[in-house]
Amino acid sequence: MIKTSSLRPQDALYRQIINAGDYWLHRLDRGRTLRITDCEGNQAADTLFFNADDTAERYSMMDTVRGQNNLFLSTGSVLRSNDDRPMLEIVADTCGRHDTLGGACAAESNTVRYSLEKRHMHNCRDSWMLAVGEHPEYGLTKRDIAHNINFFMNVPVTAGGGLTFEDGISAPGKYVELIARMNVLVLISNCPQLNNPCNGYNPTPIEVSVW
Repeated sequence: MIKTSSLRPQDALYRQIINAGDYWLHRLDRGRTLRITDCEGNQAADTLFFNADDTAERYSMMDTVRGQNNLFLSTGSVLRSNDDRPMLEIVADTCGRHDTLGGACAAESNTVRYSLEKRHMHNCRDSWMLAVGEHPEYGLTKRDIAHNINFFMNVPVTAGGGLTFEDGISAPGKYVELIARMNVLVLISNCPQLNNPCNGYNPTPIEVSVW
């Protein structure tokens, strides 16, 4: 559901541009609001969430889909953990739909979906692994990389129950805004994928803001 926010960018406590292919790892305390903005349109932001006080608790696609009885995420969606507890809630959204089924690109999926020659290409799992390696203070390991949300990404479900990667439905300046219902760690890979239309074959920056 489309809903705009009353929060003003100039009042944000924190703002950061994340270039295509880069990661962002940040603690978001309970009650804080995070906005992710698609700066140039048709970009995908692959995002993981963890309980900041116990990273064994993390975002669960299954519990979230079951809890809201909807495959897609937008305003009013409550993101639930693998302990079936509310982690965050989407409180504003000017894009209208976000994916939690398509997963994240990796060297292996690039090889299987496209060709052996694509295996070396940078991908979201590589970005997350780099974040884990460069920030040991958070206690994350590769075993913690599980379900993710693809903000702004368009992954329709076919009549036969399959998934397809289609052109994005976002546009420059579209955003999604979430309020933390517990202390969370947010790990974003600003997707570098060049082999399908999720980024319009041209990955671009996003911006994150915190109030």
